[in-house]
Amino acid sequence: MGVWSHPEISLEEMLKLIKGFVDILILASGYQSSGHFAHWDPLNIKKAFQWALFFENVLKSIDDNQDSVNELDAAISELTSNPHFPQGLTHLSSATLSKARVFILEHLIRTLPMRDSHIKAVLKATIDMDLEELQKTEINYLDVYIDKLKLQNEEGIMDFSSIPCPDDNLHVKVENDIKVDLTTFAIQGIKKRQLAVSLVSSIETSVNVLAKTITQVNSNDGLLHEEQNHPTAYVWNHWRTRTRSYLLDKRTIRLVSGARMIFSAPKVQWAQVFEHLDISKEANTNFCEKIELLLLGCISTRWDRIIQRFMSNSHEQPLGISTLYEGVHNLLLERFQNDDSMQQKQHSKKEQEIMEYLEVKLSNQIHHLWELSPALVAASLPPWSRLFEVYASELLSQFKGKTTKIRCCGCIDDNKEHIECEVVERIWCVYVFHVSKKQVLL
Repeated sequence: MGVWSHPEISLEEMLKLIKGFVDILILASGYQSSGHFAHWDPLNIKKAFQWALFFENVLKSIDDNQDSVNELDAAISELTSNPHFPQGLTHLSSATLSKARVFILEHLIRTLPMRDSHIKAVLKATIDMDLEELQKTEINYLDVYIDKLKLQNEEGIMDFSSIPCPDDNLHVKVENDIKVDLTTFAIQGIKKRQLAVSLVSSIETSVNVLAKTITQVNSNDGLLHEEQNHPTAYVWNHWRTRTRSYLLDKRTIRLVSGARMIFSAPKVQWAQVFEHLDISKEANTNFCEKIELLLLGCISTRWDRIIQRFMSNSHEQPLGISTLYEGVHNLLLERFQNDDSMQQKQHSKKEQEIMEYLEVKLSNQIHHLWELSPALVAASLPPWSRLFEVYASELLSQFKGKTTKIRCCGCIDDNKEHIECEVVERIWCVYVFHVSKKQVLL
């Protein structure tokens, strides 16, 4: 560190402040490290903007010293390359810090969920900051501010069609005396967010309509099969409907989206997220939801193919229960005969990491898998994994009436055959996702 040149702050001190700014950006995204909501009021938002303004002034003062800029970028690059650094901020650089107020405003606008009180706080803080900037140069600063907003509105700057993408905001050149117009960026960002929410709502409505339509069609098909004296077909139809309802449910889709985001980070980071969630481990429901999220993480990147495979294989001609049993039994035998390492090559490193994590978490609590959707467990557990072996073996043992610690039906106690119970439904799901048409790879 030899070429950095700033009269008031050293590079080491600058990096310490940048680390603090990163913490502010994380909070601006809506959540604390504990997972609780981060509440922002106008005063704290203004403080964050003042932090950002400090970085803008520093970058402005060294703008004509490219060597200092390069050394700062090199130091920031080393900072962001640390595996513990937030993956969503790895693009941090001197360029982003030179527009730091816009940068932090983008995070405040993207916060989830975006409550009314948060929107009001953001707008009040941005308006106050813009008025303070104008007050430095204009006597009638309030009139100037209002006239400027009117002009931008007349020019269509605040129309939906003119809103730049969030990643483009930092590159927008504002050609006036105020180099950063926070109010304009805030209004544009909020309207863009509103448009995105509207589109998501439309998609959710379409999915719900599709799910209901398909469910109704299959219900009619099931009644037809029942009339034709094919009870097995009716049972299959009932299982198909339940599985499809889970796969297309709004809650499931949101969890898949969240899992995809969480597991895009390195294991050291997403593992920390789940360790923080352990504070609610005593609550059985919360623990099961965490396991559900981990299982969805295994298949989140191929969710569309999971649904396609289910739609294709679940509509085969209904098979006898003994055929389902034999198919899953043979799959277990193949697992022991084949080299596990060769099978794992068909799956991503990310999936293997999640499986390793799950095996530790469920080592003495395998019964939690029976509290989750049969379709999810079957689709997410790869045949090479230890969890799949334990899960499938337990199902086959229950089907054969062997004494086990886990019971998900009362057929044995009632001296009934396994026909329409949960044991057979779970075996059917394993068959559909891993045995039926095995040549189709997920």
